[in-house]
Amino acid sequence: MSKKVILACADCGSRNYSTNANQLQSERLELKKYCKTCASHTMHRETK
Repeated sequence: MSKKVILACADCGSRNYSTNANQLQSERLELKKYCKTCASHTMHRETK
């Protein structure tokens, strides 16, 4: 069971990535990804 989630940059708030996440996971997904608006690798968090 997985659901599609959108990842947003923690610094600028730009929504750059989408991925699949496990529905049974209670906490939000956090990954370090490249943000093209910040031009650096930043933390990206799952949005609502």
